[in-house]
Amino acid sequence: MKTVENEHVHLGLTDEDVLDMYKKMLLARKLDERMWLLNRAGKIPFVISCQGQEATQVGAAFALDREVDYIAPYYRDFGVVLSFGLTAKDMMLSAFAKEEDPNSGGRQMPGHFGSRKHRIITGSSPVTTQVPHAVGFALAAKMKKESFVTLTTLGEGSTNQGDFHEGLNFAGVHKLPIITLVENNKLAISVPYDKQVASETVAIRAKSYGMYGEKIDGTDPLQVFKVIKEARERAMNGEGPSLIEAETVRLTAHSSDDNDAAYRTKEEKEADRKNDCIVKFADYLKSCGILTDTIETNIVETIQNEINEATKYAENAPFAPVTSLTDYVYEQ
Repeated sequence: MKTVENEHVHLGLTDEDVLDMYKKMLLARKLDERMWLLNRAGKIPFVISCQGQEATQVGAAFALDREVDYIAPYYRDFGVVLSFGLTAKDMMLSAFAKEEDPNSGGRQMPGHFGSRKHRIITGSSPVTTQVPHAVGFALAAKMKKESFVTLTTLGEGSTNQGDFHEGLNFAGVHKLPIITLVENNKLAISVPYDKQVASETVAIRAKSYGMYGEKIDGTDPLQVFKVIKEARERAMNGEGPSLIEAETVRLTAHSSDDNDAAYRTKEEKEADRKNDCIVKFADYLKSCGILTDTIETNIVETIQNEINEATKYAENAPFAPVTSLTDYVYEQ
């Protein structure tokens, strides 16, 4: 992580802010790790992982106004939605597909985030459909003269879908207050970057859409914070949208149904582990004297207790009754 001592201070972040960022990153990681264990134990059906991308997600979320802005996340965005107000219990209720799941009442797979209360635009299964949805919210902000920005996220594989082109083209033409953040883990599902994108970077495409574009280090939450904050300021000033590409790593298989040994070598995985954003950010915080061994131990213990309680609650919570099958489908 290319940071200097106390860089966060120059970005307007307090020691408490960056420690909170670290806690959110670690909560996302530990939740993800627990879900993999539950999946392998046959208790939850599916996991799609955030591991390796937490710095991008939390850095971006903290750069927004989490009281007014809207987000249209993609399925890996544990760090984004936790920063916007979802809890460990909410995430576990979704993983177990229980009636209390705030995203869909247990009707959707994990990773289909949605919350009116927290301004999380409901996602659907086809990849990239969140982009035009987010553009629509940004259009509403402009038409109603409301002061909010929309952030939408996606993987680099999704930038090859038509929804990406149509959404960004529309946003560029109408100078909408939207930030499109591409979390580039260089794998799509199982295809290396050079086999899926012909352009040198994803960010370079911004020019053709008439918007600002920049590629950044997605393993550095402070760099992500800085660039997304600047993008938000441009959007609020009427300068239009931004396309930000955050290069990151994916530390797991694509999902719990994938065997990444078929397309990744052991050496490649070990190289990605050395670029783990949580380890790098912890080192930065320690170099600033913000994170000590005692504080780190207490944070880990608190998070583990929170996840244990969330797991127990969700596992014992009721499923939606069969009688609710047609709720919200037909007019009552």
